[in-house]
Amino acid sequence: MTTMLASDQTGPQTGGRAVKRIGIIGTGIMGTDHARLLTEAVSGAVVAGVFDLDTERAAGAAASSGGARVFADPYELISDGGIDAVLIASSDATHEAFVLACIEAGKPVLCEKPLAPTVEGCARILEAETAHGSRLVTVGFMRRYDPGYTDLKTLLKDGAVGAPLMLHNVHRNPAAVPGLPDAAVITNSAVHELDVTRWLFDEEIVEVTVHRPRATAQGGGTQDPQFLILRTASGVLSDVEIFVNARYGYEVRCELVAEAGTVTLDAPPPTSVRRGGLHARELPGDWRPRFAEAYRLELQDWIDGTGGGATAWDGFAATFVAQACVAALESGERHSVDLPPVPALYR
Repeated sequence: MTTMLASDQTGPQTGGRAVKRIGIIGTGIMGTDHARLLTEAVSGAVVAGVFDLDTERAAGAAASSGGARVFADPYELISDGGIDAVLIASSDATHEAFVLACIEAGKPVLCEKPLAPTVEGCARILEAETAHGSRLVTVGFMRRYDPGYTDLKTLLKDGAVGAPLMLHNVHRNPAAVPGLPDAAVITNSAVHELDVTRWLFDEEIVEVTVHRPRATAQGGGTQDPQFLILRTASGVLSDVEIFVNARYGYEVRCELVAEAGTVTLDAPPPTSVRRGGLHARELPGDWRPRFAEAYRLELQDWIDGTGGGATAWDGFAATFVAQACVAALESGERHSVDLPPVPALYR
């Protein structure tokens, strides 16, 4: 089964194609950027409604989206007959309740990660979607759409470099909130690598270890950086250097080591400058320029209803593994990851 925007839940026709009327909950950095992409770069969609606790910010997003309706209540947006599908970009703690409301309303929902902050919350979503009987939930792990990562997965699938052995991941942000909880380095940042590892190798992570290097003085007391080692069911090792106060810019890259070769994924090739004895290229200040195309492709796929995104099960698994990593960080010990059986809806 796939996540579909059903034909009987769509708005007016444009050029013979039904236009999906999207409601956005949360118009901060991510919600506003999604609204922009849906309006300017994605076909077959229109932003029809927005909600944010900051009504001024919501009004601004609505105006830039061509005059979307501003809702005073998020649940009214979800249940409104003029909204075909919902995009959730609000604070993490609100995700579970809003996703459950979308399932109850029978509306497709794209929820930014995490699906829910706790394993128990994710499990309640799985139960609700299973009871509904078809998939409605997509989780916003956009790296699955990044051209570099999709090329890497294709090379693996085609056997071009042989069987995988190791994956080295680097994930660096310029700065984080001072005093960020140690666990949040994993649950809000490294969780992307947890999902990428599962997705690239098509198997589960079964064991995790988290090491504490000397903490940077720039972290305000946060254990940063952190170094994760993940073992998959077949024995592939995936290590993750997560450094959220690297200061110099935003950078994500990785290297796959396989039996017959290696594959390096670096930042997309921007313009480089040779001047004054230096050869340099500019790094972005956050994740949006680096993954701009991934976000566009993710939204287009969701609107088209082809079902290629991360499922609620993927959201559950990512949170489950992240919590095991947090336990390993706190204990200093290796932790096994014993995921429950995959529900039939997601096999």
